[in-house]
Amino acid sequence: MRSETAEPDPLTHGAGRPSLLRQPMAVWATAGASVVAFMGIGLVDPILPSIAQGLDASASQVSLLFTSYFLITAVAMLVTGFVSSRIGGRKTLLLGLALVVVFAALSGTSDSVGELVGFRAGWGLGNALFVSTSLAVIVGAAAGGSAAAILLYESALGLGMACGPLLGAVLGDASWRYPFFGTAALMAVGFLAITALLKEQPKPARKTTLLDPVKALGHGGLASVAASAFFYNYTFFTVLAFTPFVLNMTPYKSGAVFFAWGLLLAVFSVLVAPRLQRRFGSLKVLGGSLLLLAVDVLVLGYGNHTVAIVCTVLAGAFIGVNNTVYTELALGVSDAPRPVASAGYNFVRWFAAAAAPFFAPKIEEWTNLHIPFVVAAVTAVLGAGVVWVRRRALAEEAAEEEPRHAVEDGVAVFAE
Repeated sequence: MRSETAEPDPLTHGAGRPSLLRQPMAVWATAGASVVAFMGIGLVDPILPSIAQGLDASASQVSLLFTSYFLITAVAMLVTGFVSSRIGGRKTLLLGLALVVVFAALSGTSDSVGELVGFRAGWGLGNALFVSTSLAVIVGAAAGGSAAAILLYESALGLGMACGPLLGAVLGDASWRYPFFGTAALMAVGFLAITALLKEQPKPARKTTLLDPVKALGHGGLASVAASAFFYNYTFFTVLAFTPFVLNMTPYKSGAVFFAWGLLLAVFSVLVAPRLQRRFGSLKVLGGSLLLLAVDVLVLGYGNHTVAIVCTVLAGAFIGVNNTVYTELALGVSDAPRPVASAGYNFVRWFAAAAAPFFAPKIEEWTNLHIPFVVAAVTAVLGAGVVWVRRRALAEEAAEEEPRHAVEDGVAVFAE
């Protein structure tokens, strides 16, 4: 397992020479478009109440914007490898970007919550095609090895998660429609940049079938990581999709809260998590972080408004650590090719991202405001429980698979 052994610093290459920032323009173009793609996840956070008001919809109806998006993303995990292994990485990126441009723009024209939910589903398909392929392209084109490429990708993820709510707040203060048009424009720029700067990457020697990711889940280690990540993602997206209704703030204030949340997510994902892994090991770090996240969301649900804001921001730190460690485990335990194993892993965990935004407001309607956070705390504990029960098998399987993965070329994982 990567976390249990010393590694060279991904910021250096050779005799301490920096390599992370010395990348071809094609890498920067793909990374820049990745930032915008990840911005689309949290873009609607600060404007959820505004959308509900503008379209005369309930919180549970508006939360379907996340559900449709991630449900399509989960199913698309079975398709992305099939597509990219046949038409190549560059064409898959451009297809994904084109779909995002079209459906993001259409989202801004919606006259009903049903239309908006449908357009977000199309957006989710485009985003899945793009994001699931972007790391493979970055790894293939980057200078300095795969470690630097993955760090650059995770930096793009964190920056996008931080800036999405901020963009949503700035544009959404004028109208809830403007963030969708803004995203479409930014992705159109990304489309042009990749068209001009990125050359086609070599196609895999073996074409991926639609069932390969499902077959990969027959591996006990990968199935365990995916099950744990499923429970964790329910907690994650309860915070992301339900908390804006609890905070009930203006778009600017809500955007500022989730910008701070995303900033902590980025810092802890890229800088803090690797150091904790080297010192304590991946499984201990993940289990501890999940339990702390459970406590945090429980306090969030029962605290006053100020406490809820602080706990929302603090959740970003635990989520950042968890994202990185889950990626390490998904890469280390599977005996399938990394892109295939990653697709199977994400196929499972994104279903929880689709479920949480729907069930959290429903649970509030059935009970009270506190119970959705109690459920989220329980799912985080369940995620830690899976890691604890399977800790020996996960550690042994990761150690066995590390030598094989260390020599794979052109591999990728849709990590976050």
